[in-house]
Amino acid sequence: MIKYSVMFIVLVLIQVAILNQIEFSGYVNPYLYVLFILLLPVNAPRYVVLLSAFFIGIVIDLFTDSMGIHAAAAVFIAYIRPSVIRIISVHDEDTEEYPGLQKNRFSWFLTYTSIIVFAHHFILFYLQVLSLKGFFTTFLRVLISSFFTIFIIVLSQFIIFRK
Repeated sequence: MIKYSVMFIVLVLIQVAILNQIEFSGYVNPYLYVLFILLLPVNAPRYVVLLSAFFIGIVIDLFTDSMGIHAAAAVFIAYIRPSVIRIISVHDEDTEEYPGLQKNRFSWFLTYTSIIVFAHHFILFYLQVLSLKGFFTTFLRVLISSFFTIFIIVLSQFIIFRK
């Protein structure tokens, strides 16, 4: 519990103080706070994951004045997370309690992270523009931002969370 509370605070601070200041040509917006949802225990009760996602999303929304779009995207990925884990996990292998790189294969973690981050960014950026006008421009933004977010998340696993 303390580990996740500290992770929550640190990720929100990094997101608000550093990463929200990064924007290259309107295309690169890394959202590291997604890592909090990714690393919640696999067997955590669904309502805990959904409430945690809502809480971190709404905190980011408060700091960015974004009217709930981060909360919506965070709750969406929290909702699809169990299905993603079930789909990408081999039936023979036991999925570890902790879904981080420390306890799982690199390919599994990369697939898991990529699907969740892409889904988050897709919902977030399309809610932000609230239109299909400029669909491909927004989709390019989703792809580029997803790539940078995935890179930062995987790098953080190697640097901080790896024993």
